[in-house]
Amino acid sequence: MLIRPRRNRKSRSIRELVQEHHITTDDLIFPLFLLEQPKGAIEVASMPGIYRLGIEPMLKEIEECLKLGIKAFDIFPVVEEKHKDKMATRSKNQDFFYLKALKQIKQSFPEACIMTDVAMDPYSTDGHDGIVDENGAILNDETLEVLGDMALAQAGTGIDIIGPSDMMDGRVGYLRDCLDRNGFKEVSIMSYTAKYASAFYGPFRDALDSAPKSGDKKTYQMDPANQREALIEAQLDMEEGADFLMVKPALSYLDIIKLLKENSDVPVAAYNVSGEYAMVAAASEKGWLDKEQVMNEVLLSIKRAGADIILTYFAKQFALHAKR
Repeated sequence: MLIRPRRNRKSRSIRELVQEHHITTDDLIFPLFLLEQPKGAIEVASMPGIYRLGIEPMLKEIEECLKLGIKAFDIFPVVEEKHKDKMATRSKNQDFFYLKALKQIKQSFPEACIMTDVAMDPYSTDGHDGIVDENGAILNDETLEVLGDMALAQAGTGIDIIGPSDMMDGRVGYLRDCLDRNGFKEVSIMSYTAKYASAFYGPFRDALDSAPKSGDKKTYQMDPANQREALIEAQLDMEEGADFLMVKPALSYLDIIKLLKENSDVPVAAYNVSGEYAMVAAASEKGWLDKEQVMNEVLLSIKRAGADIILTYFAKQFALHAKR
């Protein structure tokens, strides 16, 4: 045989020479859950090793991660029921713990890239990403006004990227216009472009206590059966001014990551979601899988599919493993 592909696999040094894709901490965004209690630290039962943190332990966590090479963080608020209402009014209150904490984080670590979540569900008594009318319908255009106020309040804290995760039509253009008109032209938008109505979000909703109180999210999140629809969403988001496109979840939608990468001119992100993390963590606790090896394989598969950026709960564990 003249051609023997195994020659390029015969040693670790040669395998590393010909390796086509690499993961580094530069590729990662670490999602964090913020508690109102300043010193709080509560493990998410369905996400072993992941904690909801008050501002004090969160500042320490971010400092540790920066030393490990993780530079980007997506911060989600854990909003107690007493603060919720149908119009998510606390989301724009400058005295609310989330906005105060964002300002403190950015002042403490100006070098960190801080991303925030723009959606009604953490603040809504209905648990939906939009305003719910008396018939249970999600109101698209009315919701945009709430999201605009929310985005402006978050931008005012000094954060770098907003992530509208609601899947309302026209949200990127509406928010871009709001930000630009109010002096926030440098704030980026990472659009949740292809966010599917997935069963993999369960542990995240446990972490934020943000599950819908009735119905589901299928009238605004995408049907898992659809592929071409993602191209429509991507084209609209780019035309409306998105700086990044996101696919969520990642593992069951590697084909969508590849599709967007091949058909867009902006960076593509993928969210390695809570359920994907939980499966690996649970199997590892049972001794059924090697957590580190599977983590690396999972992240590499997302990168290989075309993701420029990966949001993942494995970020710190990956960084610690890479340091060894």
